[in-house]
Amino acid sequence: MAKAKEMTMEDLMAACGDINVPKEGDVLEGAVISVTKNGVWLDLGTYGTGLVVGPEVTDVEDGAKVGDTMSASVIYQETDEGYVLLSLRKATRERVWEKLTRMMNEGEVFKVKPFDANKGGLLIEYETVRGFLPVSQLSTEHYPRVSDKDEILLRLNELIGQALDVVVLDVDKPESKLIFSEKAAMKDKTEALLGKFNIGEKVNGKVTGVVDFGIFLNVQGVEGLVHISEISWDRVDNPSDFVKVGDEAEVQIIGIENEKISLSMKRLTDDPWVKKVKDIKVGDKIKGEVSRITPFGAFVKLPEGIEALVHISELSEKHIASPDEVVAEGKKYDFKVISLDIDNHKLALSMKESKPASKEKPVKDSAEKGEEKAEAKEKKAVKEAPKKKEVKKDTEKAEK
Repeated sequence: MAKAKEMTMEDLMAACGDINVPKEGDVLEGAVISVTKNGVWLDLGTYGTGLVVGPEVTDVEDGAKVGDTMSASVIYQETDEGYVLLSLRKATRERVWEKLTRMMNEGEVFKVKPFDANKGGLLIEYETVRGFLPVSQLSTEHYPRVSDKDEILLRLNELIGQALDVVVLDVDKPESKLIFSEKAAMKDKTEALLGKFNIGEKVNGKVTGVVDFGIFLNVQGVEGLVHISEISWDRVDNPSDFVKVGDEAEVQIIGIENEKISLSMKRLTDDPWVKKVKDIKVGDKIKGEVSRITPFGAFVKLPEGIEALVHISELSEKHIASPDEVVAEGKKYDFKVISLDIDNHKLALSMKESKPASKEKPVKDSAEKGEEKAEAKEKKAVKEAPKKKEVKKDTEKAEK
């Protein structure tokens, strides 16, 4: 006689039709019916009995009491003994992912403490789920305004263990991706601070970084940048020649945009260029020394120390392939001022317009030439008329 096939719990539950079979990863809730050295037993209702196992169980064994409700995640549908194997940690992670998604959607601000750092940012663990806070998402106060990667890491290490206000920027559970942002968490506060500033206002700021293209300052909690072109009226090769990190500096606000303010140091003083060109007018004749030659023209140093440009098209009446066909560095020439742009510090000169017009014979048009020819022909005819009469008389005498 053939041995009957043994039915599993899943077979029995499936045969009932309306009873759902738990799947791996499902989070089930049950009442505690027993706490033993093997784990915590739960009454799962229609799913039968479940056993919560794992190292994390030791944290709840002492506090678990019969009748307490507990949630756990299914890690095995059915053991040989017929109960569902459960895990508290997996259930907790599931709840955390759901919580993080909700917090992202609501833009909730909360605190985290980084536990490690690398050159790209800070590593953070939030309730068993690990995430990342990129350098680009740090607030103005904590952003490392340095270019050296080793120095960046040193600055980030100083933030390990500090409580930071953040929001969830991105959540992707299947990819185990969790990104935080401190900068976004400060957005409302930053906008409120920006509302207090006005363009043209003079403010004090603390230098937080010096880079090739300018100087960063913290102005009352808002990030500001003094671009290299706004540091001094003179040419600036290295911003670090003017300030260092930690210095206090007075600046003028010249722009407010995208949660940042544009600042200027040079506009707190008078523009010396304007003073130097106050007596120069378009049309003036001026002498200057060619200081630099480029493919598009020549730069000229004028007596007041002003640098002006002579475009290649203004160097000669004739077409030239290169400025050095006409001018040479270090030599002085006569020029004429053809344009003056005070706002943009631009002074344009012309060399060809500074020369007197050449004396050339006027070119006559074809009509004038035709009239002259007709007049000359008529004069010739009048002059030769007597001669023709004399020839006619001699001919008549000969015939007689």
